[in-house]
This record gives sequence, structure tokens and C-alpha cells, in this order.
Amino acid sequence: MPDRGDKSVSAAGIAEAAGKAAKKGGLPPVHLWNPPFCGDLDMEIRADGVWFYEGTPIGRPAMVRLFSTVLKREGDSFFLVTPVEKVGIRVEDAPFIAVDAEIAPDRIIFTTNVGDLVTADAEHPIVIRGTTAEPRPYVHVRAGLEALIDRKTFYRLAAAADVTGDGDGRAGVRSAGQFFPLEP
Repeated sequence: MPDRGDKSVSAAGIAEAAGKAAKKGGLPPVHLWNPPFCGDLDMEIRADGVWFYEGTPIGRPAMVRLFSTVLKREGDSFFLVTPVEKVGIRVEDAPFIAVDAEIAPDRIIFTTNVGDLVTADAEHPIVIRGTTAEPRPYVHVRAGLEALIDRKTFYRLAAAADVTGDGDGRAGVRSAGQFFPLEP
């Protein structure tokens, strides 16, 4: 049995579990996993979407993708989980960045920095935080995990916006039968 105090063993175990899930296709069922907390891992996702381990950026996109598949949020805390381990990590803002969007008349499909595709709909809303002068747009990805919509993608959404929305005169976009205001 691995030493629960050895953070490198935990990181390796997390990567191994994520790799097994990836080989099976799809995302692992982290929502079903409630293992015991094993401590905090020196891992951080910065506001710009870069993942760090022990103060060093994780340079392998495939490794970041693997870790992203076992990310779980509980309240304001974030964890990497396997069926037998749960380690805390730090997230400065949102764990993902929406780096592109396919904007069609009836739907908007976002692509995240870790390769997730998310259609904005009732279960995956676009929300705007911040102020009118400095909006902070997000889209819900899965299980309480959000992606900050990057500036270029937000500008594309704004260019596609209309003001007919929900009758209050705010500009917004439509996707999957939902109207999403682009103002806080």
C-alpha cells in the first residue's frame, strides 16, 4: 500500500487512474468516488489555465488532460480523486479556459484548453461575473467545474449577440433554446 504522506506517490497514483479511465474512453465517474482525503498536493491551476506541480509548469498537455479528467469540486475546494485517493489542489479562478467556440444560430459549442467540448445549454450555462466594465465570462463544463471564456472568444460571442433576448434589453446569445445575457 502506498505511503499516503508521499505526495509523489499520490500524483503518480492519480495519473495512473486517469490514464486507465482515458483508455476506456470518456471521463471517469469522479462523482461516484468518495475516497478518504490524503492531504494536499503541491499542485495549482493558475488563472491563465496553466497547471503547476511543485512550482513548475506541467509542460505535457497529455498529462494536464489526464489530471483534468479526475478533477472534482466540493464547495469551494478542488481535488484530484481516484477510487482510493483524494488530494487537494489550488485553483486560482476557474480550472479550465474556454479557448474557442463554434457559434451557430442554434447552439454554441466551446472548446476548453484541456480538450473538452461543451454546448451551452440549461445544464451548461454561460454566466457573467465581474462588472460591466470588466466582465468575467464563464461556461459550466461539468460537476461544478467552470471554464473562463478567454477574451477573443468572448469578443466573438459579443459580436454574435442580439438584444431581443429575455425582454429586458440586455445583449446576449442563444444556444440550445436558452438565452444567455452577456452582461453581469
